[in-house]
Parts: sequence; C-alpha cells; structure tokens
Amino acid sequence: MRNIKLTIEYEGTNYGGWQKQRVKKGNGSINTIQETIEQVLERVLREKVNLIGSGRTDSGVHALGQVANFKTSSPLGLKSLQNALNSLLPRDIMVREVEEVEEGFNACYWAKSKVYCYTILNEEFLSPFLARYTYFYPYPLNLRLMDREARCLLGKNDLRSFCASGSGAKTTIRTIKSISVQKLDTPPYPFFPKSRLVVIRVEADGFLYKMVRNIAGTLIEISRGKIKGMEEVLKAKDRRKAGPTLPAHGLCLLKVNY
Repeated sequence: MRNIKLTIEYEGTNYGGWQKQRVKKGNGSINTIQETIEQVLERVLREKVNLIGSGRTDSGVHALGQVANFKTSSPLGLKSLQNALNSLLPRDIMVREVEEVEEGFNACYWAKSKVYCYTILNEEFLSPFLARYTYFYPYPLNLRLMDREARCLLGKNDLRSFCASGSGAKTTIRTIKSISVQKLDTPPYPFFPKSRLVVIRVEADGFLYKMVRNIAGTLIEISRGKIKGMEEVLKAKDRRKAGPTLPAHGLCLLKVNY
C-alpha cells in the first residue's frame, strides 16, 4: 500500500468545516471538506479511501496549508493524481501538493505545530472583496497594546479561558510557540485599494475549540479597555473572563509543521 500526503487549500464558506459529518443548514445539510475530497478520490482511484486530516477546521474557516494523508493500492502517478483531483474538485478546494510518504506517516499524529492567522479589516467601510476573509471592525485598535498582551500567552499554559464549550479535549494545556499582532497596510492583491488589515498570527503545538477566535476577541476587548489584560484572563481559567468568539470567516489555517 502507498501512503499519499496532500497539501490542500480551501475557501471554507460553503462547507461545514473539515471533518466528515452531516452538518445541518436550514432544512438541509452541507458537505464538509473531508468528505468532498474523499468522494473525488474514490472516483479517481476506484477504491474506498479514508482521508486523515491534520486536524479539524470549523464551519466557514479557510485553509492555505491543510495537510491530509490516505493509503491506496493504485499505481496512479502523483502528478496525474493531482491533475485529476483538481479537475474534479469544486473550485473552492484545490490540492496544492501531492507526495508519497513513508508508510507510518499520519497527518494528525505527526504534526508538531500548526500556524493560524485571524485577519481583521480595520477601516471605515467593509470591502466586498474582503468580506468573506476578514472580520470587519471599523473602530480604532491599539495594535501595540494588543501585540504586547498577546505575548503573555507564549509558552506552555492552561488555555481553558479560550476554549469554547463543546470541546472534547482531554487537556486544555497547550504550548504557544509564537504569537503576534501586526498591521498589513499593503493590499493583498494589486487591484485592491489600500486596506488596513490587522493579522493575529498564532503558532502552537495544538489548538482548542475556537481558541484563536477567542484570543482575537479578547485582544479587541483589551484594546477597547473592556478587559484589563491577558494575564488576568489566562490565570482565571474561565471562559467567561475572556472576550467574544469572533466569526469563523476571519480565520485561516496557514501551515502544518512536521
């Protein structure tokens, strides 16, 4: 059996997150990223496939570097497999890289860290081009304060204050390896007007349910003066002491490190 590793980009707006499950939407249901890719893989390879992801992303969350692997007995070449997948997948999912890896590789268990970013559009009016990928916040932000307070989370800590209810995690202790809050004044695409984007970037050995979105909401509340400081929230180990959960569409999985 061959073990194939995929690096995947997706625009998560139309999906119920990564993990295969039936997600209700109104009177119907919506697909997940995992099951959409599995269905195409099975069509291409003509065999049952179990796609293992590096971790879940919630409904509406995007990814530039999600990683997954699967086992197959098919002799199909890697480039041919990539071309077939990208020709059959919906336009909001794309396989960026296909590799054959050692038999024991597991996209979930072998991951050493992941990098997420949360993007805030901090200007007077909402750009329709950025509405799906940013959280619109038209009020002043103290970025220097936010960056300083974010660094209180560096290292190994109990991050219970930032874990939403419904988490199945056995422990709320995680190690944040890097975290920053930075202004990105350069537009993401040449044809955009200059936009004031604020990017909260977090690398950790693991993430709790809605952790980055809760950290981002807390940092905004600190900037507003509604929360005294991040150290106080961290020590409380109480979700009620942290800020609100910001919307999923501002969050993106950038990279998985192995």
